[in-house]
Amino acid sequence: MSLFGALEELRRRPIGDQSPARARKSGFRSGAIDRSNTHYLEELVDLRDLGIAGENYYYSPRNPPYWRRIEGAVSDLLVRRSVGERLARINALLGAVELELYVFDAWRPKAVQAYFHDHWMPGEIRRRDPHLAGAALTAEVERYWAAPSSDENSPAPHATGAALDLTIRWAGSDQLWMGSIFDDATPLAHRDRFELPDDKAPCFSDQEARANRRLLHWVMAEAGFCGHPDEWWHFSWGDQLWAALTGAAAAHYGLAELPDADD
Repeated sequence: MSLFGALEELRRRPIGDQSPARARKSGFRSGAIDRSNTHYLEELVDLRDLGIAGENYYYSPRNPPYWRRIEGAVSDLLVRRSVGERLARINALLGAVELELYVFDAWRPKAVQAYFHDHWMPGEIRRRDPHLAGAALTAEVERYWAAPSSDENSPAPHATGAALDLTIRWAGSDQLWMGSIFDDATPLAHRDRFELPDDKAPCFSDQEARANRRLLHWVMAEAGFCGHPDEWWHFSWGDQLWAALTGAAAAHYGLAELPDADD
């Protein structure tokens, strides 16, 4: 089978119902972190130094639905070295057919995490549903935005350097159609949103989004990454969410060490 044929097969392979992953995700930040493993103290590397394209979405003002730089955001796209090496191998595979990964976000400062968890997302949810409050509001916020890291035993995924947000694009050009903008915090972003039975005959745009989400999901999964069930763009390798979704005994990574950062 040609390389293009192999990728086309991934575009046809269903992602499957994400309900089991949503159930396993519950309470993932209480999972164990193995501080004795060889990955635990790995340094952070910038993905662009590994030849992977991207721009930090929260540092750029070209970032709908926000349309402004988020205070505390950094321009870097930092991940643990083993995570970066896995991504580089995926990028090489895609590059053979003139595609490439494009990264929106990787290691994330605590200030950015806190802003979205504590302010932006609750406000947006209350705007949509003024009656939602208390634990129900928090649960909806944390469907998409983890609480900022305050405990080294319970880090937010992006604070570990093991989680990142990304898509696939034509090399140096347009992003593939995934059916929603990045950071669409609604069910439209759910990984299985377009996994409809064939007899439902979704429109061409939905069919293309489904095929492209499948391609992204499977090229990442075959490299060992797991995907957030409610966000087609979010993947991780080695953090507590990865451990919960894959059944690993423990996470490889805790909070990432970054000079002058308050995480």
